[in-house]
Amino acid sequence: MKVIPFQVPKTVQEAFRLQVDKLPHFYDRLHQHPETQIMLIEKGEGTLIAGDYVGRFTSGEVYLVGTGQPHVFRSDENYYQRSKKQVHAVSLYFDERYAGEAFWQLNELKDIRQFLSRAVAIRVEGDSRNEASSLIRQIAAAEKTARMILFLQLLDLLARSKSLKQLSVAPPDYSTSEEDKRMNDVLQFTFRHSHRKIKINEVASVANLSSEAFCRYFKIRTRKTYTNFLNEVRVSHACKMLIEGNHNIQSICYDSGFQNLSHFNRQFKKVTEKTPSKYMVSGMEQVNN
Repeated sequence: MKVIPFQVPKTVQEAFRLQVDKLPHFYDRLHQHPETQIMLIEKGEGTLIAGDYVGRFTSGEVYLVGTGQPHVFRSDENYYQRSKKQVHAVSLYFDERYAGEAFWQLNELKDIRQFLSRAVAIRVEGDSRNEASSLIRQIAAAEKTARMILFLQLLDLLARSKSLKQLSVAPPDYSTSEEDKRMNDVLQFTFRHSHRKIKINEVASVANLSSEAFCRYFKIRTRKTYTNFLNEVRVSHACKMLIEGNHNIQSICYDSGFQNLSHFNRQFKKVTEKTPSKYMVSGMEQVNN
């Protein structure tokens, strides 16, 4: 997938870069950077696109995005409206340039190095999520040697964890060109209009391509058809509404852009491996807990 290169600001004397974001919404352009990113979402909900993965993200979750992996944490629409809602995240960025290649080649870091070399896009789950969240918060509050020790503890935790959910299998794509803007235009159009019926020739015109050329273009760059991608975005929106518990399943179906209930149920289970009703129950239980 063609994406925007993103430069992480840093000084020349950092083993990793700590960044705390408190903003109206997360950066909403599909982008990539050579650094591995570990991100704790303290506050915020929306749709995550990472490689060939599309799904929900929400407060309290921890993600690892591997080097060069195209991704975007796209906040829900209500974050773009004039309100007091804000997102809050703590991110750690690092690669071999930061502490130096010799440091990462140390025998003591072998397991961590092998883990990071395989990491594409991961969600940390279970007890590991709680431990990782605590370590990230401690890192944000610590200084100097203590911060570095906590950082290595975090990497060691992730490398040993059995509670990691692999989200994407797509290899990173480092190429950049005019295609960057084209793909981002398609994504922004999809997020804005996924609640209604979208014809292929309509989204193809956004990309300035014929329908046939657009279908080939999108499949090559995302490893999925545009229709499958659109359904995943719609399911993500439906998940949000189901967790809120303010709407019935039929109204959620149509509000999300699906044309009939049976098709909605099939696509929802295909993406989440749960029926809408089961997802609603499990989602509300998590919120209450």
